[in-house]
Amino acid sequence: MTSLISAKLCFLPYCLVIFLYVSSPNWVVFLSATSTSHTEAKALLKWKASLFPNKALNHLTWYPPTYNINATNSSSTNPKPRTSPCTWTGVSCNAAGSVSKLNLSTSGIQGTLHEFSFLSFPNLEYLDLSFNKLFDAIPPQISYLSKLHYLDLSQNQFSGRIPPEIGNLKSLVELYLCQNQLDGSIPRSLGNLTSLTLLYPYRNKLSGLIPKEIGNLKSLVNLELSHNNLSGLIPPSIGNLIKLNTLYLHSNQLSGFIPKEIGNLKSLVDLELSYNNLSGLIPSNIGNLIKLNTLYLHDNQLSGLIPKEIGNLKSLVDLELSNNNLSGLIPSNIGNLIKLNILYLDDNQLSGLIPKEIGNLKSLVDLDLSYNNLSGLIPPNIGNLISLNTLYLHSNQLSGLIPKEIANLKSLVDLEFSYNNLSGLIPPNIGNLINLNYLYLNNNQLSGLIPKEIGNLKSLVDLDLSYNNLSGFIPPNIGNLIKLNILFLTSNQLSGLIPKEIGNLKSLVVLQLSYNNLSGLIPPNICQGGKLINFSVSANYLTGPIPKSLKNCTSLFRVRLDRNQLTGNISEDFGVYPNLDFMTISHNNLYGEISHTWGQCPKLTTLQMAGNNLTGSIPPEIGNTTQIHVLDLSLNHLVGVIPKAFGRLTYLEKLMLNGNKLSGSIPSEFGSLSDLEYLDLSANKFNESIPSILGHLFRLHYLNLSKNDLSQAIPLNLGKLVQLNDLDLSHNSLEGKIPSEMSNIQSLVTLNLSHNNLSGFIPTSFEDMHGLSYVDISYNHLEGPLPNTRTFREAPPEALKGNKGLCGKVGALPPCNEHGTKTNRKRVFGITFSLLAVFVLLSVLFTIVFVVQRKKKHQDKEQNNMHEEISFSVLNFDGKSMYEEIIRATEDFDSIYCIGKGGHGSVYRVNLSSASANIVAVKKLHLVWDGEIEFQKEFLNEVRALTEIRHRNIVKLYGFCAHKRHSFLVYEYLERGSLATILSKEEEAKELGWSKRVNIVKGVAHALSYMHHDCLPLIVHRDISSKNILLDPEYEACVSDFGTARFLNPDSTNWTTVAGTFGYMAPEVIMGRHPGDVFSSLSSRASSSSSSASPAPEMPISDVLDQRISPPSNQEAGEVVSLAKIAFASLNPSPQCRPTMKKVSQLLSSTQRLHLSKPLHMTTCGELLALDSLTS
Repeated sequence: MTSLISAKLCFLPYCLVIFLYVSSPNWVVFLSATSTSHTEAKALLKWKASLFPNKALNHLTWYPPTYNINATNSSSTNPKPRTSPCTWTGVSCNAAGSVSKLNLSTSGIQGTLHEFSFLSFPNLEYLDLSFNKLFDAIPPQISYLSKLHYLDLSQNQFSGRIPPEIGNLKSLVELYLCQNQLDGSIPRSLGNLTSLTLLYPYRNKLSGLIPKEIGNLKSLVNLELSHNNLSGLIPPSIGNLIKLNTLYLHSNQLSGFIPKEIGNLKSLVDLELSYNNLSGLIPSNIGNLIKLNTLYLHDNQLSGLIPKEIGNLKSLVDLELSNNNLSGLIPSNIGNLIKLNILYLDDNQLSGLIPKEIGNLKSLVDLDLSYNNLSGLIPPNIGNLISLNTLYLHSNQLSGLIPKEIANLKSLVDLEFSYNNLSGLIPPNIGNLINLNYLYLNNNQLSGLIPKEIGNLKSLVDLDLSYNNLSGFIPPNIGNLIKLNILFLTSNQLSGLIPKEIGNLKSLVVLQLSYNNLSGLIPPNICQGGKLINFSVSANYLTGPIPKSLKNCTSLFRVRLDRNQLTGNISEDFGVYPNLDFMTISHNNLYGEISHTWGQCPKLTTLQMAGNNLTGSIPPEIGNTTQIHVLDLSLNHLVGVIPKAFGRLTYLEKLMLNGNKLSGSIPSEFGSLSDLEYLDLSANKFNESIPSILGHLFRLHYLNLSKNDLSQAIPLNLGKLVQLNDLDLSHNSLEGKIPSEMSNIQSLVTLNLSHNNLSGFIPTSFEDMHGLSYVDISYNHLEGPLPNTRTFREAPPEALKGNKGLCGKVGALPPCNEHGTKTNRKRVFGITFSLLAVFVLLSVLFTIVFVVQRKKKHQDKEQNNMHEEISFSVLNFDGKSMYEEIIRATEDFDSIYCIGKGGHGSVYRVNLSSASANIVAVKKLHLVWDGEIEFQKEFLNEVRALTEIRHRNIVKLYGFCAHKRHSFLVYEYLERGSLATILSKEEEAKELGWSKRVNIVKGVAHALSYMHHDCLPLIVHRDISSKNILLDPEYEACVSDFGTARFLNPDSTNWTTVAGTFGYMAPEVIMGRHPGDVFSSLSSRASSSSSSASPAPEMPISDVLDQRISPPSNQEAGEVVSLAKIAFASLNPSPQCRPTMKKVSQLLSSTQRLHLSKPLHMTTCGELLALDSLTS
């Protein structure tokens, strides 16, 4: 018993000890932590199981934990799990063993967060899943991570919206969501994250406004929202973020002004607002940001002056304001920014001098002032900028000499002074710039010799001295420039030999020496390096053979050897060129036969061999060059037939075989050449008939088959060539009648059918060919009256002579006898029959007239009343007296006063003594005034409305006369006449320089914009061509012949009726829809066809421009290429993709120009089209 009591007493302390131990707080914490750790482990494993299995996942060493609570440990009385998640890859725990940090950055895992149990991680403070392949939405349950202060989901593929629930993570300090595919708006709830110091949602697809609540994040240091689709204004509340160091809003679609509150951000170091649509002024209080290192405002629509306060930003290292509409002077206090490394002010409208204070910026590395209107001299103290690597002053109006101090810039790598008005010599000490890679002095007025010191620039890669007045020899030591890729010396006055040392330039890719006075041989080793792609020596005085190195130069892409005096056998001098696109050897003294190896040039688009002494036949292998667009073998001595293989040249646009001795028939395979626009087979020996298949070449605008032995009739199918401008079938043996179907060619301007055996009458339907301006039908067997058109009436005698029976009121032709040459017996029979017929008809008509008399009187009365009511409205004068004066002044519209004829009527020059306008243009309409009354009223209502139009670029319509005898419109008279007339005359076209042409295009665009968008009601012209563009004495353009255009009234019953002469009319207008906004640039051809196609992408822009005048100067080039860009956009087949005339007018009014990365003569149409669109 004693022992039992004693045992119980011993057990009691033991139980107390156990009880106290189990009840202690440490034990409770242990059990709680163990439970949480187990839950977290299970959650992680569950998420891991949902991820895509890959090698990266295998390296993620997460294993299920096991526990042994009964186990004891010598160092601790607490049981421990055998495996804890705290030891897993990327997992860290707090002191209690709960997961506090998960960093799986760059782990390569792939999957979603849908199976991630955020609720299972109550103590998670740090979550980094960046640089993986996680995708789909960010779950809203992420808001359960209430202790999170760091969240990085960047560089994944997350999509969908940013969950607004993220705004509940109020402990968050850093938030990285960048470089995903998130879309939608930025949630306003982010404004709740008041502890946030860093917010990076850049490079997503976010849209909508920047929420004003962002201004609540007053702890924010770095804010980057760039590279999204954010729009609207920059919220003024952003000025509350006074701790901000970095603000990146660039590459969005933000608009409106830069808020002045941005001047409050005095801690700001980097500010980037570039690549948006911001407008207005740069706020002057931006000068408060004195800590600023970087300021990027480029590529917006900012205007006004550069604020002088910008000179306060003395910590500034990088200043970029390019590609805006800034104007005025460059502020002189920009010279205060002595820490500046980069200064980009290019592509604005800055004017005045380059301030001499710019010489203070001795830390400057890159300086770009190009594409402005800067004038005056280049300041000599620019030579102080000894750290300068890049100096761009091109495309301004700088004048004077290149300062010799430029030689101090020995760190210079890129120097571009092109497209200015610099004159004088190239300073010899430019040879000191031994680090120079790029030297562009082209398109100036530099003169004198090319200094031999240029041979010292052994690092030079590009050298362009073209389009200057340089003279003398090309220095031989140019051969020292062994790194040279591009050498342009085009369009100077260089003479002497091409130095053989040029053959040392083994890296040479482009060599252009055209349009000089060079003589002698082409150096034999010209392609020694085997890299030459573009070689041009056209328009010189070179002699001798083609060097053998060119024969083996398989790298060639574009070659111009034309207009020299080269000799040699063409069949031996050229090889196979797998990359050749363009080859012209025209107008030399080459001989021999065309080699079949030309058919092994699969990329050839242009081959020109005209004007040589080539013999033999055309090899059929030419048909293998299926990419060819232009083939010119004219003016040689070729014989034989045209190969049938030519039918494979389906991209052919121009084919010139004229001036040879080719014979046989014109092959029917020509019917496959559906892109053909220009075909000249004249002056050969072709016989048989003209194949009717030519009538299927619907894009043809020039066809010359003259001076052959063609016979039989003119095929009726030629009448289907509705885009044809010029047709010459003269000097053949054609017979039969002139087909009336030819009158369908409304676009025809020139027609020559002379020296054939044509007979019969000229079709009366020729009177409808209002575009015809020249005709020659001499030396045929034609008879009868001439068509009653101005072209025939004013044709010179030599264009009509040599026919047996033509008559009319023209020159020496006899008057036409209306009754012909009948016999007396026929006359007697005719008279007798006529009398009998009259007697019978009178009996019948007497009864009919009696019945309808009353009704007729009623209708006549109504119509006469209408004529009296609407007859006259001219120049605010008495209509009837004005009508009589016009009749009197024109001698009842005698043809001697006629100055033009169009689709609606004839135009007369009228001198009015009673009108202030003095001389007016009167257009007598081809209207039948006895039509239905409703149409007459509609017409007169429209014309009255048109007299109210007042626009400087629309010919004034003073008034009209509407009478059953004569109906006419009275216009302002413009003495220079039409643009078409000027462009058709060589001398006048040369006087019409690029600036005048650009202004003409602007004027036409402004007029059409007014008609399409600002008139009430709106008007569509429907007949725009160069014939309807008139010029005043100052060459200001005025659109004419709009008086018979139609209002855009969808209820009109006849508004789609085609009125007018042949001109441009968009397809959708013909089909009854009204956009019709197409704009064409001015080239050497007056626009008269609606089929103008966009030029080939590989064609240089300079080839598109009118070759009769000098290339555009540096001041004009920007406007010309901008105009060309708009023109190409206007040729888009889809109306929805073409700019409206309002947009075109706005673009042309803007002085913003396209930025070309290389000179105009080097730029192709394809490169122009690839530039950022002006029309978007």
